[in-house]
Amino acid sequence: MINTTPNTLIYSGLLAIIGMGISGPLQGQNQVKSVPVQKSRPNIVYIMSDDHAYQAISAYGGPLKNLAPTPNIDRIAANGIRFNRCLVTNSISGPCRAVILTGKYSHLNGYPINGEKLRQPPFDGSQQTFPKLLQAAGYNTAIIGKWHLGSDPTGFDHWDMLPGLGNYYNPDFINKDGRYTAQGYVTEIITDKSIQWINEVKNSRKPFMLMIHHKAPHRQWQPGPNELTLYKDVTFPEPSTLFDDYSNRGTAEKTQDMTISKTMQIEEDNNMYKDRSKMKKTGLNRMSPEQLKAWDNVYDPIIRHFYEANLSGDDLVRFKYQRYMQDYLACIAAVDKSVGEVLDFLKETGLDKNTIVIYTSDQGFYLGEHGWFDKLWMFEQSYRTPLIIEWPSITKPGTVNNDMVSNLDFAETFLDIAGVKVPSDMQGTSMVPILKGKTPANWRKEHYYHYYEYPGAHMVKRHYGISTERYKLIHYYYDIDEWELYDIKADPQELKNVYNDPAYAKVRALLHTQLDELRKKYKDKPGLAETFPSKK
Repeated sequence: MINTTPNTLIYSGLLAIIGMGISGPLQGQNQVKSVPVQKSRPNIVYIMSDDHAYQAISAYGGPLKNLAPTPNIDRIAANGIRFNRCLVTNSISGPCRAVILTGKYSHLNGYPINGEKLRQPPFDGSQQTFPKLLQAAGYNTAIIGKWHLGSDPTGFDHWDMLPGLGNYYNPDFINKDGRYTAQGYVTEIITDKSIQWINEVKNSRKPFMLMIHHKAPHRQWQPGPNELTLYKDVTFPEPSTLFDDYSNRGTAEKTQDMTISKTMQIEEDNNMYKDRSKMKKTGLNRMSPEQLKAWDNVYDPIIRHFYEANLSGDDLVRFKYQRYMQDYLACIAAVDKSVGEVLDFLKETGLDKNTIVIYTSDQGFYLGEHGWFDKLWMFEQSYRTPLIIEWPSITKPGTVNNDMVSNLDFAETFLDIAGVKVPSDMQGTSMVPILKGKTPANWRKEHYYHYYEYPGAHMVKRHYGISTERYKLIHYYYDIDEWELYDIKADPQELKNVYNDPAYAKVRALLHTQLDELRKKYKDKPGLAETFPSKK
C-alpha cells in the first residue's frame, strides 16, 4: 500500500452543503455553477467491480459462501443493508456505467452497446451526470480505475483511469497529464491510488465523492501475486444447469455463443498456455521476470497435467469450469482485500463516521449456470447485480431488502444523499427512504430491461422485457420475433418458457399491457431499437 499517515486529530466531520439544490437540469458541463459550501453532508465512496456475480459474495449465501468468502464486503452488509433485487437496465459493462452516471436508460443517454467496433460512438461527456451535479454542489469528485466509455471522464476534479478494459499486471493509466504505466497488480494499484486521493482531500472543507472502479474480476481472469495459489486445489460445486440443453426455450438460447463448453478458450480464458506467443492477447506478456516466475511456478504444473490428461467432452467442460472458478474467485479475493483496506483507512482517519460506502458490480454474471460464463441476458444471474450500502447512523445494521431497486436509481440516490435536487429528466427514484428503513408505498413493482448488442460478442439476441416479483416477459426482436414468459416462483432456474401455455393467458395479457406502459413511461420506442447500431 501507499504509505499514509493517519491524521492524529480526531475527525470532527467534513464541511459540506445542506440541501442547496440546483435549479433545472444541466445539459452540458459549461452550464454547471458552483454553490456555497455548508455543513455535514456525507462523503460517498462508491466501489464497483466488473462482472462480480452476487453468487460470489458470501453475504448473499449460496454454495460458495464458505469456499470463497468475501469477509470485507460482508462487513459493509453487516453494518448496512444488502439488496437482493437490484436489477440492471441493460446487462453489459459500458451501458451500465452510462446508466449509473446519468440516471437514464440507454436509449436516452446514447450509450446502448459496448465499443467502437460495433459503431458505438464514445459516451457523450457533455450531458448531465450526477458527478457534475455533485461537483457543482461543492463536492470533491474523483474516479479511479476502469472507465470503459470511450471518452475522457467529465465532472471529476481528479481522474486516473485504465484505457479500455485495462490490464491486470503493470497496467497503463490515463489521467489529465497523459498516459503512463504503473508497476504492480491492478487491484492493488487502484486501491493505493484511491486511499492516497482520500488522504489528500480528507482535510478539505469540502465533502468528497470517490468512484473506485476495479477491473477485476473481468475476463480474462488473472489472479494477483498474493492470490495465485488461493484456490488452485479447491474443487467448486457444479451448478445443476451446467449442461443445460436449452430445451423448452427459444432460438435465442439455442444460438448464443457464450458457453463454457464452446466459447471459453482453454488458453486465453483458462491460462493453459501451451503456445506462449498467445499470451500477448491477454496482457500476461506485461509481467516482469519476477512476476512471470511466480506465475509459472503455479501454472506450469497445471498446464502439464492438463495436456497429459487429454480431456474431452463433459470432462473437458468440467475442467474448464473449475479453472474458471479458481481464477475468477482469486481475482475477487484481491478485490475483497481492497475493500478491507479502504474500510480500515476510513476508520483509522475517523472518516467512517460520515462516509457512505457502496459496493456493487456493473451487472450480474454467470458462474456456469446454463453452461454460461458472461452476462447480457434478462435472466436472473445476469439481470441481478449485488448492491450493499452502509450509511452510518442511517442504515440499520444487517438489513436485508427485497424491494425492486435498479442501477437506474443510483444517480438519484447519491444526489438525494447530498441534498442536491434531482433533475426531473432522470428516470430512476432515490433509494434514500429505503436506506432509512421505510419503503415508499408507490415503489416500483415492475422493472423494464432492454439489451441491444446483437450481432456482437456472444451473439445474444436483442431483447426487452418486464420483470415483476413473480413473472418475466421477454421479447426477442431484430432478426427474430419470439416471446418468452417465465414463472419465477414455479421455475426459479428459468428453464421453461410458458408463453403459449393456456394456464398463463391472463398473466400474459396483463404483462403485455404493463410492458407497453413501461415503454411509454421510459420513452423507449421500437424505431429507436433498430438504430443501435443500424442494420447493415
